[in-house]
Amino acid sequence: MHGIDFKGIQEKLSEGFRPWQRSVQFWVRAADIYTGYKMFQLRVSLVKDAKKQEDLWERQHEFAAEKIYAMCSDLGGFFLKVAQIVGKPDLAPAAWVRKLVTLCDQAPATPFHDIQVVLEKELGQSIGETFESFDENPIGSASIAQVHRARLKGDKSDVAVKVQHPGVEKLMMTDIRNLQVFALCIQKTDVKFDIYSLTKEMETQIGYEFDFTKEANAMEKIRCFLYKNNRKSPVLVPRVIQDMVTRRVLVMEYINGTPILSLGDEMAKRGINPRGKLAERAKHNILKSLSRAYGEMILKSGFFHADPHPGNILICKGSEVALLDYGQVKDLPDNLRLGYANLVIAMADNDAVRASQSFRELGLSTLCKCENEREEILKLAQTMFDTKMPPGVRILQPFSEDSSLKRISVEAFPEELFSVLRTVNLLRGLSVGLGLNYSAAEQWKSIAEEALLLSPENRHFSGSDRTRKSSGRRISLRRLLLGGGD
Repeated sequence: MHGIDFKGIQEKLSEGFRPWQRSVQFWVRAADIYTGYKMFQLRVSLVKDAKKQEDLWERQHEFAAEKIYAMCSDLGGFFLKVAQIVGKPDLAPAAWVRKLVTLCDQAPATPFHDIQVVLEKELGQSIGETFESFDENPIGSASIAQVHRARLKGDKSDVAVKVQHPGVEKLMMTDIRNLQVFALCIQKTDVKFDIYSLTKEMETQIGYEFDFTKEANAMEKIRCFLYKNNRKSPVLVPRVIQDMVTRRVLVMEYINGTPILSLGDEMAKRGINPRGKLAERAKHNILKSLSRAYGEMILKSGFFHADPHPGNILICKGSEVALLDYGQVKDLPDNLRLGYANLVIAMADNDAVRASQSFRELGLSTLCKCENEREEILKLAQTMFDTKMPPGVRILQPFSEDSSLKRISVEAFPEELFSVLRTVNLLRGLSVGLGLNYSAAEQWKSIAEEALLLSPENRHFSGSDRTRKSSGRRISLRRLLLGGGD
């Protein structure tokens, strides 16, 4: 009996049980939130007064927000990413946003001893042999990894060292597959949108995030593109430290700056009125730089950083913008890049005919039972793919009763476009957070025209040809619900 490692066996059993335990916790909590809303819908339908209905909905959203917050906080990992996506001021109910926005930067840090084991195993040297100094307390911790500030031997500049949390990959893939099944359930009964494809794209994108060598290559590719195609790059991109990248460790240039969500506080510390003209000009410059970088990446290159949430954006001296974390990137095939360029021009010009044609080029399959179908498609396009808020509207509710999504059913959506959709909506959330209202489509129109003008594919292929050549998968909602394969 002396040779049996009971502690090791117990740890392995516990590790194997954790995915099942998380699945049970997710389904119990998700079912509770969902049935709570369904029961509330029955009750509120009996109330005739519109103002009272609105107050009741607000209380229900607050009640649900507490439960969603508890689920994301307790489970952590992938559900912190869900909180980032859902807790945006342009999409979710205001009560959800107020609660979930506090979760976005609360990923628990892994103890330094465990980080040291990963780091030394990946780099093949002790921390003392590699680094002149290494701060044991992370400067940030996210759902997949945490970052430490350090200085390499023989160097005078600091570096940022990104280290993956041990065991995180298995748990996060379990979480996202549970969410996929849940997505199929609710889109069958409540949401006329192909959200299953969204979860499949999330699975693909998150899968890339576990390999830091891919992130390093993506960072260098985007850095080269932006720095070579501009006299001055609209955003700063960290430089990768060569020969210090593995699947679970990434060492890069350290960029000092203020997180964009702390910009108002930083201005106040410096005696600048956050609502004054100087601050307003700085915010416009920041948003213009960030938006231009994305316009060039998406429309000219097709290869773009696909995760512009506030935690990945720093403001440096002179209102310079630094864009961090290249774990989520997307490489659009030319047919989708050019199709989106057409849609950008249609949205900027309020051209309903061109918007409808662009939807077909992009492989967006819609079913509309309303008059003025083309105008409704244009409204839907602007809700989904532009940053500008309608006059007098502070929060967009895409699934509200008067939304275009209620009048137009999106039955199929190319998975690759979800990264564009998410990126645009995060940019909208940033603009709302900065107190600005601008149209990315209007700013990107000239970039889109240039992309179409320079592209040989645009001259040689018709819209239908480009759709057939797409490498993006079009998921038929009807086939999924009936059990058909792809």
